[in-house]
Amino acid sequence: MSEAIIKYITAPLSAETIKDLHAGDVVRISGYIYTARDAAHKRMTEALAKGEQLPFDVRDQVIYYVGPSPAKPGEIVGSAGPTTSGRMDKYTPTMIEQGMRGMIGKGLRSQEVIDACVKHGAVYFAAVGGAAAVIAKSIKGEEMIAYEDLGPEAIRRYEVKDFPAIVCIDSEGNDFYKVGIAKYSKE
Repeated sequence: MSEAIIKYITAPLSAETIKDLHAGDVVRISGYIYTARDAAHKRMTEALAKGEQLPFDVRDQVIYYVGPSPAKPGEIVGSAGPTTSGRMDKYTPTMIEQGMRGMIGKGLRSQEVIDACVKHGAVYFAAVGGAAAVIAKSIKGEEMIAYEDLGPEAIRRYEVKDFPAIVCIDSEGNDFYKVGIAKYSKE
């Protein structure tokens, strides 16, 4: 069995980087990513509906769907595994329309999210559920950004180094879950 080629990418993401990512690619993300789950997404979409500014500029950014556990003394963050992405599906097309380039989570996405990825040039990365402790090691810094009252669901900015993920949905609408199933069904 051959070893997968790993693509090293930097966040925020450029349009060129997005075009070079394909469903099934193994990536390591370095740079800055933001955290937000359903409660934060709800607040952000409500703010946009009222004509208000978002708490951070989402253009070219990656949002990680995570609710980290509290950090132990001397650690930056506790366990930081991905949350089921489908819970953000009703908010995600709006965030992509605002210029968000990437999302990290786990699980399937709706056709509306896939269509928004194609229309606006975005990708969905899958992180491995159950690997929260390993993922936490790639988080090198944390800064509170907004909605601190939401606790673990607050928006944070993480500095990451070699955050492990797989391109699940690319900007052409290819879905690794579907492609992978089809590939192994033939074999």
